[in-house]
Amino acid sequence: MPAKNIYKLALNSISAHVAILDEDGLIIETNRAWREFARANGLTENPGSIAVNYLDVCRNSSESPYDEPAVIAKAIRKVIEGDIKEFFINYPCHAPQEERWFALRVVRFREPGTRKVILTHENITPLIQVQRSLARKESLLTNQAEKLEESNIALKVLLKHREDDRKHLEENMLGNVRELILPYVEKLLDSGLEVRELTMVEIIEERLKEIISPFLGRLSSLGKILTPQEIHVATMVREGRASKEIADVLMISVSGVDFHRKQIRKKLDLTGSGKNLRSHLLSLQ
Repeated sequence: MPAKNIYKLALNSISAHVAILDEDGLIIETNRAWREFARANGLTENPGSIAVNYLDVCRNSSESPYDEPAVIAKAIRKVIEGDIKEFFINYPCHAPQEERWFALRVVRFREPGTRKVILTHENITPLIQVQRSLARKESLLTNQAEKLEESNIALKVLLKHREDDRKHLEENMLGNVRELILPYVEKLLDSGLEVRELTMVEIIEERLKEIISPFLGRLSSLGKILTPQEIHVATMVREGRASKEIADVLMISVSGVDFHRKQIRKKLDLTGSGKNLRSHLLSLQ
């Protein structure tokens, strides 16, 4: 088979739409893919576009010196003149029934003594569609992540409010039982009640202690580092009781209470920190 026929067969076997331009921009050769694309788009007369000036077609399609056809025409001229070796661009070429995108590559025709160029138009619509689909999915995932983050922040705020409300409820419960109920129960126990009534009051006292015992659980872990007496002092400090009041309840001196306070601060690494002991005890989980 003659070399010319081999090259012609090779050119027609390429899926890209190929055209060869002379130094003036005239189309002197196209391949089968180019001609089939022209016929599919209604160009029945001269589907190969032979002798059509491609540069003029680009310039006539331009509305400004900066749009794609004008840029392409200018780049092709630079390749023809040898100012640049190659030019590449992606561009849309939509039909009434579908959206299409093509990749245009322009290179010099490797024939000594000529300034011809080869144009290849490759249909990259599937690639663009995949890129767009991935971009939409990425945007959707980003939006979902942002909404999830907002929900997490809102949930954290709600949980914080719930924890604050629970702490407030515990403090009120402890304070009310310790200050408003147990003192009277203790007076009843010391008032010389009959055996039956004394038993009932003792039961009431035990039930009240059972009610408030879960709220005292926050201090239970301190039992490993604090003495029983320090636990008693820490509990009443947490309730907001003054040193004199604690001294009266525990039947020790105020200086003894102050000593226990210092020991508690030392064991909780609060010495010299400036932190309030009661605030720290309230924050313990």
